[in-house]
Amino acid sequence: MTRLFARKNRGFTLIELMIVVAIIGILAAIAIPNFIKFQARSKQGEAKANLKAWFTTERAFLQEKDRYEEDIKIIGYAPERGNRYAYWFSSSQNECEVRGEAGIDTNQESAFCIEVDVGKFKGATANPTYSSGAPNTLTFVGAGEDPGQPGRTATCPGCNISAFAVGNVDNETNGNDTWFIATKDAQAEAKCGNKDETMAVAGTPYISYNDVDCDSN
Repeated sequence: MTRLFARKNRGFTLIELMIVVAIIGILAAIAIPNFIKFQARSKQGEAKANLKAWFTTERAFLQEKDRYEEDIKIIGYAPERGNRYAYWFSSSQNECEVRGEAGIDTNQESAFCIEVDVGKFKGATANPTYSSGAPNTLTFVGAGEDPGQPGRTATCPGCNISAFAVGNVDNETNGNDTWFIATKDAQAEAKCGNKDETMAVAGTPYISYNDVDCDSN
């Protein structure tokens, strides 16, 4: 009777182990890319939130002063530290708010861009550039000029403006995540990231280069 109910102790065969390894490999191949995209979308939340906050601040300033203003020190726009994106509010990047281990210069009187917080993201590029495929121009629907883009010569006040957010969200060097927001509806020329959307609605963050999706194209 003891022999009848005795358990047979044996290990896995080589074929069983190979099947298990193959299944794990398949699951990893499916899960890892999806996890990277999910992680990137989480990081992109920063750009969308900060650009919307800038737009709200500009609209409040417009109600009070009847104009928009590129200088974030004048309008009182100050996003939290720990930003992985750089933000541009003017074609001029000569006066950027530097965010490093030494902190933010509280005596800085003017700022037209905000650099990546290299105090938190050590080794990151402080002021990354647009990726290929990002729009070089915005065409506002109706009248309006936008001095916030490279190459534009229009001056404020008396014009519509835009803000850009550029950052690396996937730790690769192929491209940078690129977003923009405008104070007026604009016709976009995105070649990657928003191929099906050609209209950038005022006050809505628009992605022109998706750091994850575009890099894999």
